[in-house]
Amino acid sequence: MTGTNSFSVSRYGPERPGWARLFARDSLTRRLDWPILFAATALSLLGSLLVYSATRNRTELNQGDPYFFLLRHLMNLGIGIALMTATIWLGHRALRNAVPILYGLSVLLALVVLTPLGATINGQRNWLVIGGFSLQPAEFLKISIILGMAMLLAARVDAGDKPYPDHRTVFQSLCLAAVPVMTLLLMPDLGSVLAMVAIVLGVLLASGSSNRWVFGLLAAGVIGCVAIWQLHILDEYQINRFAAFANPDLDPSGVGYNTNQARIAIGSGGLTGAGLFHGSQTTGQFVPEQQTDFVFTVAGEELGFVGAGFIIFLLGLLLWRACRIARDSTELYGTIVAAGIVAWFAFQSFENIGMTLGIMPVTGLPLPFVSYGGSSMFAVWVAVGLLQSIKVQRPMSA
Repeated sequence: MTGTNSFSVSRYGPERPGWARLFARDSLTRRLDWPILFAATALSLLGSLLVYSATRNRTELNQGDPYFFLLRHLMNLGIGIALMTATIWLGHRALRNAVPILYGLSVLLALVVLTPLGATINGQRNWLVIGGFSLQPAEFLKISIILGMAMLLAARVDAGDKPYPDHRTVFQSLCLAAVPVMTLLLMPDLGSVLAMVAIVLGVLLASGSSNRWVFGLLAAGVIGCVAIWQLHILDEYQINRFAAFANPDLDPSGVGYNTNQARIAIGSGGLTGAGLFHGSQTTGQFVPEQQTDFVFTVAGEELGFVGAGFIIFLLGLLLWRACRIARDSTELYGTIVAAGIVAWFAFQSFENIGMTLGIMPVTGLPLPFVSYGGSSMFAVWVAVGLLQSIKVQRPMSA
């Protein structure tokens, strides 16, 4: 017998050819990275419980519906998973051809924020409000920078023309990254700028570029920070955040209030926590923005060291598997994209958790997958889709 049907019968038997094909070695189901899917899904679902705990009694925020934020968090999760699926279906190689369009659209959205159409939420003018829905273009800029720099740095290497990116190519990629970074500085959105700097460093290290570029970028970053401070580019509330980080006792009822309350909440959790929905700091609404920037404090107080440690474990699992995808990719483009995502997730997780513990300044970066927010949820699940695409499209012999 010949043909597809005879192949299925002869190899898997006549009873369940469809089931067998689904779990065959070369099937999509088997080639997906399931630990990443498990970690991302578990973080998102755990985040929904933490968001619900933080907002169920906040009548001034939830419009009288205790399930307001929970349902929207789950809806964002559903949309995020759909975007991941679409990303896998399209493939990171197909998206490579659309990078100029994606980059242009994301930069355009960021520039619109600087116009009267931009909205200020929680003291930060980095939002667009469209038809009752809020959008944060900075989250999509992170993906655009990763894809754009990867496209430039890997073009001649993957074609076999160069063993590694030359200086001209590296300079062009840095110019590409500078446009959105400068746009975010004009808002100013310092947290997203720091995340993008981490992404750029991760991309350069993964690309095989000369270390002189990495050290030069670090030096330029230090000079840039000094210039930003001296030129008073930062808003007053951002300056106050750094002052509170440097001296937590500076104004415990003012600029240092968020950090102090966050540490109290986490410290009171002990080993196993007060129990989900039973945290006194969370129930008493002592920690501001607890469903977004400070969602980790809910885990620390109500789930304790064990629960908070489990979140860190899941983030570590995701990063470890992403590092393996970057290492095993047979093309530089895939390696750079995966490494950029690793740098993004690693820095943002460390910054978010660190600011709740008082070891990092408050910057307003969400905790990936856990914090409430549609833009962040969509972006991180698209990133998961890119990782899965790199894994799935790798030859089985690799």
